[in-house]
Amino acid sequence: MKLYEADDKMIDLISDNHSMLQGLSAFGIRLGFGDKTVSQICEEQGVDCYTFLTVVNFLINGYAPKTTDESISVKTLLDYLRASHRYFLDFQLPAIRKKLLETLNQADQRVLLIMRLYDEYAHDIRLHMKYEEKTLFPYVEALLRGEHKDDYNVDTFAKHHSDTTGKFHELKNIIIKYLPHDSLANNQLTATLYDIYNNEEWLANHSNVEEVLFVPAIRILENKLKDNDVSARISSMISHADSRESISEREKEIIVCLVQGMSNKEIADHLYISVNTVITHRRNIVRKLQIHSLAGLTIYAIANNLIPFH
Repeated sequence: MKLYEADDKMIDLISDNHSMLQGLSAFGIRLGFGDKTVSQICEEQGVDCYTFLTVVNFLINGYAPKTTDESISVKTLLDYLRASHRYFLDFQLPAIRKKLLETLNQADQRVLLIMRLYDEYAHDIRLHMKYEEKTLFPYVEALLRGEHKDDYNVDTFAKHHSDTTGKFHELKNIIIKYLPHDSLANNQLTATLYDIYNNEEWLANHSNVEEVLFVPAIRILENKLKDNDVSARISSMISHADSRESISEREKEIIVCLVQGMSNKEIADHLYISVNTVITHRRNIVRKLQIHSLAGLTIYAIANNLIPFH
């Protein structure tokens, strides 16, 4: 088993594994890369090299990183999966249907049933992928923006993420076992069956990438945001506590005066400041302590040894 690395040539990777050609397209990697290495190509074309190699080694060798691997780029995986959807829904599904129609004898009742089965399968796949595009993908984009939602998480998606290859498996078996033999169309039908087998494998790989790589990466992102939220709340509490403690000496004097029952004018005369200055200090005291009542100020003054406790 060879694990591909950043210093390997991209042409060698593709020559050894031609099935990765579609993967290149999904990552947005263009052909014509000469003898450049994987890392050079990824850097030039704006693709996260570590994530690209993680997907490659997983699909080729079944090698999966630890579920706690924080080096995988969620954004790169999201772009890859979204492009894969477009490839399959807009190109592969219509292309196979067209080949089946061109190959099969439309006068045979069994052929109509086969096409109906194919259309049912295609419908199920579209629903499956559209759900991800309307629900999961926007959720992940929100996480990447630092927004965390309480009404949805990746575990909700994982619980309902089902295998989509069942009807494809049934379709090819029916064609092989029960379709009438027609020597003129046999080669074309065989080629179409080959495409169906390849797409069944592609779908299985796509589903595995979502479950084994994408879901754990999203979970890590969720946990980071939760930790950040907790840290932010703690920082806010500390900051708030600090602000309550940062009462100036002049403000302490005014608190004592207020507790003793002095008016603004009396405080101003006592401290040789203007009434407006007294009012400004009182506003600052309320803002810092979040205490609005005289009883509250009295308790604060006693607790902080500003006045004696009798």
